Amino acid sequence: MLCLASASPRRRDLLASIGVEVSVRPSEVDETPYPGEQATAYVTRLAIAKAEAAMPHTALPTLGSDTAVVVDGAILGKPADADEAASMLGRLSGRTHQVMTAVAVTGPCGVLYRCVSTDVTMRRLTGQEISRYWQTGEPADKAGGYAIQGLAAVFVEEIKGSYSAVVGLPLYETAQLLHQQGVPIWMGHYNSHT
Repeated sequence: MLCLASASPRRRDLLASIGVEVSVRPSEVDETPYPGEQATAYVTRLAIAKAEAAMPHTALPTLGSDTAVVVDGAILGKPADADEAASMLGRLSGRTHQVMTAVAVTGPCGVLYRCVSTDVTMRRLTGQEISRYWQTGEPADKAGGYAIQGLAAVFVEEIKGSYSAVVGLPLYETAQLLHQQGVPIWMGHYNSHT
């Protein structure tokens, strides 16, 4: 079993998809980027901070993760309102951007972490599409103002890299970290012989 330091139902579902049971204990950390902080450093710092913040409350290995949408070097967080969402989606429209997701797992080996970058290309979006998408409510709590696993799937022309990382957790890398910390995935004991 694993402590998930996140309230994200997407991360919980992704872990369940590889057979990992979790106890959810969201961590409250300040997500303000440091001045001049690069996206990779930013998401890695937050993933580690979230995992470490939950550690004192559990004896279980703890997983923290953070995702950022990056375009032109700028980190796009969750939109505050319709105007900000429209601005974000307008910047992503017809272009390729990066989704950076970091995962950190605490356990017997200390704090282990990885950061994954995926290229996402969106088709050109009209102002009407962006407005209608906001009205669905889906973009409100999503980095970059969209959910690739939701209605915005129709906007995505191509991805290069980890799909699950764009959703919120790079499963290939996460499974490696969990294995190192002694947390079994669906393969259970078979995994310990490799």
